[in-house]
Amino acid sequence: MDSIIAYFEQLDPILAALYATLFTWGLTALGASLVFLFKKMNRIVFDGMLGFTGGVMTAASFWSLLAPGIEMSDGNGFIKVIPAATGFLGGALFIFALDKILPHLHVNFKESRKEGLKTPWHKSVLLTLAITLHNIPEGLAIGVLFGGVSAGIEGASIGGAVALALGIGIQNFPEGFAVAMPLRGLGKSRWKSFNYGQLSAIVEPFSAVLGAWAVLTFEPILPYALCFAAGAMIFVVVEEVIPESQLEHNTDIATLGFVGGFIVMMTLDVGLG
Repeated sequence: MDSIIAYFEQLDPILAALYATLFTWGLTALGASLVFLFKKMNRIVFDGMLGFTGGVMTAASFWSLLAPGIEMSDGNGFIKVIPAATGFLGGALFIFALDKILPHLHVNFKESRKEGLKTPWHKSVLLTLAITLHNIPEGLAIGVLFGGVSAGIEGASIGGAVALALGIGIQNFPEGFAVAMPLRGLGKSRWKSFNYGQLSAIVEPFSAVLGAWAVLTFEPILPYALCFAAGAMIFVVVEEVIPESQLEHNTDIATLGFVGGFIVMMTLDVGLG
């Protein structure tokens, strides 16, 4: 792991963010590739994986984003937390707006429950866009953190950025699976189901590069940007991931998955950051 961190330390931050999110995209594709091995998805396993995803995203929001964002803010007391509160609210409202605009359909929901603007798009596209919505703040968070490291801002570290990329990559594995398997159940070919599954994470490299560029160009926004990504991720967890994991009443499995995901991400961040 030390050699990986040393490698990323030598890279341009935008290139480092790109490489890190190509890794997370690759793990999404790996998860989607399970469609070649299985004919259907076990709902209990799926809910456990959804819970795990929520746990990783929640832990990453605090350990990798909110805590460093507060630490690097100026001032004391209530003044010090203003950038964090402002950024967090902005990120949540950003995903809220996307949720209302972007046409999408959550896994195992009927087509009558699709969200966003009305569109004639096929169910397969809507399912893919639902997971894509999760990946926007994830890629942004990785890019912002790498940008902060390059800017030399206290509280941001290469180890923390690598830990975040690793944790998000791990939880992207079940996300790829979560798109590909339902599409297979809809009658799509294995190859087409795989392609839709891996494409759900293609937004991560783009949002990561944008995040790194923004921080490098407008350095004072880093505390706001970190907390913006945190707010976006927490909104996704509370509004989509947790409710979906509880839909079939596999509450214990989903909750234990959440706890496991939180522990994994917390351990990675503290151990590497």
